[in-house]
Amino acid sequence: MKGCKAMNNQKKNRELEQLKYQEKAKNLAPKTPVMYNCLKAFIIGGFICVVGQVLQKFYSTFFNFTEKSASNPTVATLILISVILTGLGVYDRIGQFAGAGSAVPVTGFANSIASAAIEHRSEGYVLGVGGNMFKLAGSVIVFGVVAAFFVGIIRTIFGY
Repeated sequence: MKGCKAMNNQKKNRELEQLKYQEKAKNLAPKTPVMYNCLKAFIIGGFICVVGQVLQKFYSTFFNFTEKSASNPTVATLILISVILTGLGVYDRIGQFAGAGSAVPVTGFANSIASAAIEHRSEGYVLGVGGNMFKLAGSVIVFGVVAAFFVGIIRTIFGY
């Protein structure tokens, strides 16, 4: 009986010490500049979208694409630019600065796949590059397929 009480007291003391430590660490931790980070993400993400809009206008003006059909080469060009910048190490610095502003557009998805391929190239093309570059992409592809399935069912039911 005494052993159980002693163990409970030790456990309570340890929990109190952990709470005190967490409170002290919280007070000493630097404050996160949330608004500044949001502003950086907004500006860089907006710049990426402006580049995409300029590319779409370029394709529709000089190659006689419709606005809708110009979207495919626009996305492909943004992906190509992102992969090249990832290979040169530039996109990682942009990502460090902009955070989600560079990760949310399609360029961030291309960056994640290209950086995984670059990281695992020493393991070979099939098991290294092919096996590892779609780890992140797999979940995105599955989500896209499942979402498309449910949207298709809803369109079929309601006849939109």
